[in-house]
Amino acid sequence: MSNDLLLYNKIFENKIRLQIMSVLVSNDACDFNSLKDLLDVTDGNLASNIKVLEKEEYISVTKSFVGKKPHTLYARTEKGIEAFKNHLKALEYFIKQSK
Repeated sequence: MSNDLLLYNKIFENKIRLQIMSVLVSNDACDFNSLKDLLDVTDGNLASNIKVLEKEEYISVTKSFVGKKPHTLYARTEKGIEAFKNHLKALEYFIKQSK
């Protein structure tokens, strides 16, 4: 088995988690409402997928208030960036093998 196959990460099999990480790897950070609008998902769906990424320590969460409204900001972690890039390497390997 190729080492590239070992880089495949089941956490990113979920489309929403893959999209969240894509946004966060491309940007320094993103808030909850922006992610929700961008990905066109419900609050609950986004929150449950964010919890998975947070538990794996792929993202960090910063909660604050803007005026009297809660504001939640998500950012990628180094561990998350590495896991995501490794997953992409595994996908590239799969694509090359299918040609």
